[in-house]
Amino acid sequence: MIIKKIKKNRGFVILFAVTLSSILLAIALGVANIALKEIRFGTSAKDTNEAFFAADTGAECALNNDKPSSNSFVQSGGSGTVQCLGGNITLNGIFPSWNFVVSRLGNSELGCANVTVFKDNITKAPSIITTVTSKGYNIGDSGCLPSNPNRIEREIRVSY
Repeated sequence: MIIKKIKKNRGFVILFAVTLSSILLAIALGVANIALKEIRFGTSAKDTNEAFFAADTGAECALNNDKPSSNSFVQSGGSGTVQCLGGNITLNGIFPSWNFVVSRLGNSELGCANVTVFKDNITKAPSIITTVTSKGYNIGDSGCLPSNPNRIEREIRVSY
């Protein structure tokens, strides 16, 4: 009679063990998923900072070279270069639009910035509206071309 009771309870014990292990597995997978998202978020925040730093550096470079004492962004007879990070960078384009690339930015020197400077005289008045658009990337080669499909872009636009 005791043997019959034990045989009846075997199915319940297996069912209980499988259910309990499924619950524990679901909890473990949930915790692992949250941990993975936290790691991705931490990496994303670092990459975002690198991209924003690159965009800010590019915009500051353009603004620094658009002073009255500089002749980088002038209507005719400009130098064709900008001075950034201790070196000269060649400008592409002519009045009213120029662009240039600042590379080797950030902690690991993988970041870059694509900078466009546009001068517009809408009202034909003596003042010219200048717009600097700097797109910073956390990863890019010397031409600021994508070398990674997961690169992050941040843009800064300054008008004055």
